[in-house]
Amino acid sequence: MRNQLQQVVLMLSALLVLGVGTVRAETVKKNIPSIRQVKLPLTSAEMLVQLAALEVVQVTGVKANHTNKGVEVILQTSVGEQLQIINRSTGNNFIADIPNAQLRLPNGEAFTFRSDKPIAGITEIDVTNFDANTIRVTVIGEGAIPTVELFDSANEGLIFSVASAAAASQPQTPPTPQPNQPENQTQPTQPSTGDEPIELVVTGEQDGYSVPDASTATKTDTPLRDIPQSIQVVPQQVLKDQQITRLDDALRNVSGVTSADASYRIDNSFTIRGFYTNNGTGNVLRNGLRDPLGMTSLELSNIERIEVLKGPGSVLFGQGTPGGTINLITKQPLRDPFYSVEATIGSYDFYRGAVDLSEPLNDSKTVLYRLNTSYRDSGSFVDFTDYKNLLIAPVLSWAISPRTNLTLEGEYIDAEYDGSPTGLPAIGTVLPNPNGKIPRNRNISNPSARIDQTVSRVGYTLSHKFSDNWSLRNAFRVSSYRDDGNGGFYTTSLADDNRTLNLGSTLSGSQIYINTYDLTTYIDGKFSTGSLKHQLVFGLDLDRYDFFRFRYSVGSSAQLDLFNPVYPSQPAGPAIFSGDTSTLADTLGVYVQDQVALAENLKLLLGGRFDIFKQTDEDFVANTKTSQSDDAFSPRVGIVYQPIVPISLYASYSRSFTPNTGTPFGGGSFQPERGTQYEVGVKADLSDQLSATLAFYNLTRSNVLTTDTRPGVPPGFSLQTGEQRSRGIELNIAGQILPEWNIIAGYAYTDAEITKDNDPNLEGNFLNNVPKHSFNLWTTYKIQRGSLQGFGGGVGFFFVGDRQGDLANTFEVPSYFRTDAAIFYKRNNFRAALNFRNLFNVDYFESAQSTLRVYPGEPFTVQGTISWEF
Repeated sequence: MRNQLQQVVLMLSALLVLGVGTVRAETVKKNIPSIRQVKLPLTSAEMLVQLAALEVVQVTGVKANHTNKGVEVILQTSVGEQLQIINRSTGNNFIADIPNAQLRLPNGEAFTFRSDKPIAGITEIDVTNFDANTIRVTVIGEGAIPTVELFDSANEGLIFSVASAAAASQPQTPPTPQPNQPENQTQPTQPSTGDEPIELVVTGEQDGYSVPDASTATKTDTPLRDIPQSIQVVPQQVLKDQQITRLDDALRNVSGVTSADASYRIDNSFTIRGFYTNNGTGNVLRNGLRDPLGMTSLELSNIERIEVLKGPGSVLFGQGTPGGTINLITKQPLRDPFYSVEATIGSYDFYRGAVDLSEPLNDSKTVLYRLNTSYRDSGSFVDFTDYKNLLIAPVLSWAISPRTNLTLEGEYIDAEYDGSPTGLPAIGTVLPNPNGKIPRNRNISNPSARIDQTVSRVGYTLSHKFSDNWSLRNAFRVSSYRDDGNGGFYTTSLADDNRTLNLGSTLSGSQIYINTYDLTTYIDGKFSTGSLKHQLVFGLDLDRYDFFRFRYSVGSSAQLDLFNPVYPSQPAGPAIFSGDTSTLADTLGVYVQDQVALAENLKLLLGGRFDIFKQTDEDFVANTKTSQSDDAFSPRVGIVYQPIVPISLYASYSRSFTPNTGTPFGGGSFQPERGTQYEVGVKADLSDQLSATLAFYNLTRSNVLTTDTRPGVPPGFSLQTGEQRSRGIELNIAGQILPEWNIIAGYAYTDAEITKDNDPNLEGNFLNNVPKHSFNLWTTYKIQRGSLQGFGGGVGFFFVGDRQGDLANTFEVPSYFRTDAAIFYKRNNFRAALNFRNLFNVDYFESAQSTLRVYPGEPFTVQGTISWEF
């Protein structure tokens, strides 16, 4: 492994040297050192030390002034004289890096600026946060290196004067500069004529596939390259380019994540690094706050991006299985008016409309709102299956003062799911059947089966900065879930003729009520102890989970012919209650984390969390009540070493916990289930817009409950003797290869098996729904100039290898290779797109849960979308 790691580092270093070797300085400047006068930070440790001693300068705004020569871009700051410029040119690009500076609004939010074709001869001007301590200004010339002059202004800040290529020949009235922002962000109003400045301030993430930082791993805006753990982000632009509306489609872009359900079912579940993840495992967050209902009837129209932390996350977020944590980041209000309307129509009667509105509610822009709403009505390739989903998600943000901000956020989902497919038997799908192959559109559930779900969330987030270095965040959310499912069949077995399905009853159903309460408060502070720099997080979480469910069945057993189904009629008679239970769980967690900069290129992460939890279960049919409580400590230690600026070598150790709620024979309670991970890896910035991560991990899940099969022990009892282990390699790459050429790709090798079990026949078996090899690639390109400007396309390849269908390894789900594609056109505020999934109509299977539940994948589908932004 060490030799492989060294080879990767050498290869990435060689690519970096080749890239730097092509740099050539050619610019007009005033009182600004050129690249020949100042060494690049990539090769000068002395300059890094000097810059590290400087205070980070906050640039609080960007203005664009039209001049008779072209355009001036002003970086607004009161200490412009402290900024040091390191500029260079490569190809037609002028690039200026401003170390120890950050684009920050007065309330602390980051922003970026972009102007497309602002003047003749200039294709684009970008101002963005290159990393946590550097602003990068890029001016792209149309046919030659642009002419740029740099000035300091005591009244305004740092000025970049960009000359028009046509200024010398005739006067120009340049088009309106447009900001660089996700396509759901605000577009500026038209400027007035003359030299009147137009303020172009944009909040939000950078438009594109490159995401420099994330908050999931540390609860702070930490650059991904400084995090000693693998984390992947699916940004807004990927969601838009692939026209993603469901979580499982989004997570196809994340290596090591495999569906454990079907994309056409109402809820989602996955395996991450080999281990099962769904709502009940505690691995879903919303804006960093635990969301036990996060995968329920999820609609992504109000989701800005998705962050996936690989491996245990208990040190910051409490209980959860060890595979990984999914954080859903919602869209937030914008400072400038923005309105978007979108409509989609597609195969299998797919219809969807979405509206996104945001604007300030007062002249000072201290009160902002955002409203996302969508409605989807879609059929399915599965017989008599239909899905309806209504989402309403309002957000209100109030800047109470320059240092205090309050955000109120709500969400309401009303979902209706008809048909409720429960999969097909393995014999006749992935295994041969003498009667032939079961059609993949076959539904073995009752045609009248229906699930009605409502999900509501309401909460607030209060943030306050005590100073430039210390801040507090307090957030609370209450969520409510109602589920009424009825009409489904209860499948028991497949008859010996391999075509007759035995049904336990001709009608079954359930009602579920869940209320959750989640509160978090933490302090984030920066300080120094001698030469060591610290960023400390200290917090407290309090959660309550209140669950109630009862199940019933009506009618006697029946049979269904899989190849010529005649569905039983609706039965009559009294309901037989097969379950009536409740669960009340309370958790209190206290945690501390310290990110220590031992040197400019050496960083240490230390964290620990202590949780106390109690759970009470009640069975109203059996008239029993049990209660158990326990505690758990979850540590994390990580280190990052950067031999050169673009390369990060890291290693980490982390643990997780999940309460165990089984029943041991003879009384008592079980210890929490534990996850333990060791991970090493390399993170590399291949360019300023393209990054890669290579990770090696060893992940063990211990204290797993197994069935107690000892003589004399009645059914229903468990032993805590199980252990499962996952080892693997993951490679991810995301960002921009060339202007308008984006890519997100990944490969995962996952070796997940049962290492200990009470049943010796299971030891050595592979975990189900976990392929050893999986691969994903999605890339898009948009034409930048000429008569076809605005047209673009994308292509995606998704490979999932062979995997086991159950823990007993009685059958195997075959591998598949799926191809997706897209064609789109974007000009000004209009966008149209055609998306093709499973382009070659491959017959494949997404997942399996048992020999009676195998889920076929979707055949070829096409969706067309048009959208306008105002």
